Amino acid sequence: METALFPLSQKAQINLRHMYPKITQVEGNTTQKSLQITFYSLMTVQNTNYHAWFRCFNGCTTQTWSVFDVIYQCPHCGGLLEVAHDEEALKQKSAEEWKALLDKRAGRNHYPYGSGVWSMKEMVLPDVADENVVSTFEGNSNLFWAERLGKQIGVPDLWVKLCGNSHTGSFKDLGMTVLVSAVKHMMANGSPVQAVACASTGDTSAALAAYAATAGIPAIVFLPYNKVSRAQLIQPIANGAHVLALETDFDGCMQIVKEVTRDNSIYLANSMNSLRIEGQKTVGIEIVRQFDWQVPDWIIIPVGNLGNISALYKGLKLLKNLGIIDRLPRLVAAQASKANPLYQSAQLNFARKVSISAQSTQASAIQIGDPVSYPKAVEALRETNGLVEQANEHELANAAALADRTGLYNCPHTGVALAALFKLVQRGEIRSHERVVVISTAHGLKFTSFKTGYHEGTLPEVESAYANPLVVLPPDVDKVKAALQARLSG
Repeated sequence: METALFPLSQKAQINLRHMYPKITQVEGNTTQKSLQITFYSLMTVQNTNYHAWFRCFNGCTTQTWSVFDVIYQCPHCGGLLEVAHDEEALKQKSAEEWKALLDKRAGRNHYPYGSGVWSMKEMVLPDVADENVVSTFEGNSNLFWAERLGKQIGVPDLWVKLCGNSHTGSFKDLGMTVLVSAVKHMMANGSPVQAVACASTGDTSAALAAYAATAGIPAIVFLPYNKVSRAQLIQPIANGAHVLALETDFDGCMQIVKEVTRDNSIYLANSMNSLRIEGQKTVGIEIVRQFDWQVPDWIIIPVGNLGNISALYKGLKLLKNLGIIDRLPRLVAAQASKANPLYQSAQLNFARKVSISAQSTQASAIQIGDPVSYPKAVEALRETNGLVEQANEHELANAAALADRTGLYNCPHTGVALAALFKLVQRGEIRSHERVVVISTAHGLKFTSFKTGYHEGTLPEVESAYANPLVVLPPDVDKVKAALQARLSG
């Protein structure tokens, strides 16, 4: 199928001639169409030589399955599946060639390769047809140099990856674009799938509803009643999803959605579906690319169902296998102390999986007591000499507020990761010369009640050390000046 050629702007033509003078010069006269063909041929790699498939994560069998099969667990051992790639084919390109290609694609407007996820299509889901990709140009999120905060805590090379600067306000977009694209491809090729469904603590449902709506695919969402923020709740409703609030917690919702999706007409969209991991793994690759292909020393991420840290490791490991990087960063999984099964397991040196009944926490999106991706997370932590840390309500709220004072606007889950960072710095685990990245998984605007409660001093179990309460005054200049003098001098 011929690629559609969109008109190139004068600036794009000039830039193309500047970057590739030998290619674009045709006896001093380069036509618009020849520039278009040159540009898009450079941006697009034929995917016919790249393939991916499902296999058992536990390695219990050599059997494999198509990534377009409706399957979520190994039918032999009941364990998780993972997406495997033909790395020998990927290695036919050199590390320098991959770096150059990904650098050229990122942020461009050639659909879908300008997406932060689909710029890496060969490494993500090469078998899906371009016309079936469902993308909102997710990824390419800001890697914020948290200079002021870093200096305050003694780690000046501190960065925050703002994954909440995305279409639905969370990193879940990275995985959902891949899953919904696969479903669209399946439906276009005669699959019995008619709808997609998930259990969610908020962000997953928002991402699924938006991408399903973009593709015109019905979405079904199961939420724990009265346990997600109003901003998170309204997102899937606005996008037309069928939203069912169940009087249980996330783990209870997960049990229901597993039963509902036994019927192959409804496709499971939770992170036990390994397709989402393929999109989420691009955040690690993107971080390294944004550092000009240099690897940070630490990456800290808040975790609940554990798909995100598993994905982070998978992307970084792929870069290492392809020779693009020569080492891995140390990974830190940060949990709320009221929902800390991984932390408890780490205290046992991962001798066994710990499942708990998660208690109510401000970090509601990671309020999960029985994480599905536990085996993958353990592998990620062991292979990177990683750590697990926890934060209580007081610590996570104040960590978020302190960082807000330096220009950020943090969700409570990012507060968990920041609190873990502060503890590791205080203990000397993270040293002052090291480069540290904290992954902010969602935008603070989705958690307004958390923010207002903090500054009003009404959050339970939290003493607001950095509260900035609203000052209400009469329209009297003298009183206004007095109030300003008191605040500015304090």
